Amino acid sequence: MRIARFLLDLGGGIFVLLGLLHALYTFLDISRPRRLVPQDPSVARAMAESQLRLARGGTTMWRAWVGFNFSHSLGVALFGGLCIWASAVLGTMAVPGWILGLFVAIAFVYLGLSVLYWFRIPTAGIAVATACLLAAWLMYATAGA
Repeated sequence: MRIARFLLDLGGGIFVLLGLLHALYTFLDISRPRRLVPQDPSVARAMAESQLRLARGGTTMWRAWVGFNFSHSLGVALFGGLCIWASAVLGTMAVPGWILGLFVAIAFVYLGLSVLYWFRIPTAGIAVATACLLAAWLMYATAGA
């Protein structure tokens, strides 16, 4: 059980790190866009000048982009924190196996999104974290058998 807890901590920790790093990059990009921005500066300017149709003039594409990145960061960090929380309570209370299975499913969704839409570094981190969560779940599920 100790190895499963370690793997949950490691996988969750990777997600927390990626989420917090993404939030930091987003925050730093507000005043000086350099990281999570289009390569072509004219695209970023166009985003700042273009209203979001769905918002009927209530926001720009740039503000929506920043908000999306912050909310994405929060979700990733929260997911990682839940994995770490599950590890902390794993030895003290019975955690239903389906919860760890749900963590694995969510991790695979993030991995799929990363492969399709993101870039190499987060994909590698998410792949390692997903493998850790999968191994932890399998160990936990087979320990009771």
